Amino acid sequence: MAAQTQVMPSGYLTNGFSKPPRLPMDTLQRAVSDLSLELKKEKIVEAKTLPPISEVEKAACECCGMSEDFTPEYIRNVKEKYCGRWICGLCAVAVDEEVGRLGGHGREEALNSHMSVCSRFNRVGRTNPALYLADGMREILKKSARARTPAASGCMGPRRSGILRSSSCIPAIAREAARAHVSH
Repeated sequence: MAAQTQVMPSGYLTNGFSKPPRLPMDTLQRAVSDLSLELKKEKIVEAKTLPPISEVEKAACECCGMSEDFTPEYIRNVKEKYCGRWICGLCAVAVDEEVGRLGGHGREEALNSHMSVCSRFNRVGRTNPALYLADGMREILKKSARARTPAASGCMGPRRSGILRSSSCIPAIAREAARAHVSH
């Protein structure tokens, strides 16, 4: 069974329900909070009893350059944790990950390492992303070359590491398909 759907002249689509009735404006009343009435009666609200509003300061990340408004207390806490430097939350996570990789110590070393990566990205990556990608590939190749050691060679000769050239697998698939076709 399909539900009955009808189009009303005013543009409403209904499934067996009628258009809601329109309320006259004179029947609407303003809602007033009981708390606001009590405060007016007792005049509790005074400027002297409210806590002062904490001022905010603009802080710029010393790694990536992102800036935002923060309270002075928050800025002070971050600077205490990160060797007197203010860094944003994203950079803080990256530094903490690096500290974890270093075995839980070496926060200053991790911070300096992250700052050099951000500095290089700001200098090269933002202005020329293709050059930054090529630089990243160069770093990967350097690391793979460092990974090769004389102990890595075995009885079959020196072991190759790094990025090797590969060929397509389509010729091998075509050979298999041809063998299967000939055997049938």
